[in-house]
Amino acid sequence: MLKDITLGQFFPGNTIVHRLDPRTKILAVILYIVALFSADSVLTYVLAAAVLALCILVSKVPFKSLTKGLKPILIIVIFTAVMNLFFTKGTAICDVWLLRHITWEGLAAAAKMMVRIVMLIMVTFLFTYTTSPISLTDGLESLLGFLKKIKVPVHELSMMMSIALRFIPTLIEETDKIMNAQKARGAQLDTGKMTDRVKALVPVLIPLFISAFRRADELAMAMECRCYHGGEGRTRLKVLKFGALDVKCAVVLTLCLAVILSTRWLMAGI
Repeated sequence: MLKDITLGQFFPGNTIVHRLDPRTKILAVILYIVALFSADSVLTYVLAAAVLALCILVSKVPFKSLTKGLKPILIIVIFTAVMNLFFTKGTAICDVWLLRHITWEGLAAAAKMMVRIVMLIMVTFLFTYTTSPISLTDGLESLLGFLKKIKVPVHELSMMMSIALRFIPTLIEETDKIMNAQKARGAQLDTGKMTDRVKALVPVLIPLFISAFRRADELAMAMECRCYHGGEGRTRLKVLKFGALDVKCAVVLTLCLAVILSTRWLMAGI
C-alpha cells in the first residue's frame, strides 16, 4: 500500500507539459479545480474528463502511475460517497430497511463527489509528475510575490512546500524499510484487532519521526554550510519566462474550461 503513494515523484521528460512554465501549470490546475467543482451535469464531467485525458496523453505519463496513486485514498473516496449517500435528503429509492435512507439525490451526489475527488487527485499527481521541485518553488514564489508587501515570507513558504513534497517518496521508502524490519522481528502489523494494529504502529512511527528529524537537520546544515539564502538577491539557474507555448496552452485550456462552465449554465437553463 505504501509503495502505491506516488505523490511528490517527478518523471523527467521533454513533452509540451514538461516544458510549460510552472506558473502556467499552477494556474491551470487552479482553474481546472474550479471548473471541476462547478460541473453539475454528465456532459460537463465528460468534458472535464476529456481535458484531463488529453493532458495525460500529451504528457506521456504512464496512466498506470496515476491510477496506482489512487489506491491509498480509496477509503476517503468511499467514506465521502457513503456520507453523501445516506445524509442527502430527497426521494427514497424504496421503502425497504436501509434503502429507505438512500435517496436518488444522494446517489447522484455520491457519484459526483467520487468523480470529483478522483479527477482532482489525478490532475494533482499529473502536476507533480511533470514539475520539478525547484521549478515548483520558483513558480509559487513568483505567483505569491505580491504577499511580500505585507511581510509574508513567500520564499521560505514556497521552499518548505516543495521540500515537503520532495521528501514524501523518501519518507514512504523509509517507512517501508522500518515496517519490514519490525516484521522480521516478529511484529504483527497486518493481523489482529484494529486496536492491536494501532499499537503495533508505535514502534514504526517513533524511528520514522527520528529519521525525518535527522534528515531535516542534515538538509538544514548542508544549506547553511553553502551559505544558502533565498528571496532578494538570489540568482537562478533557470529564469522563469512565459513563452509562446505557455500562451497557446493557456488560451486552449481557458477555452476548454470556459466551455465546461458555460455548458453548466446552458444545462441549468434547459
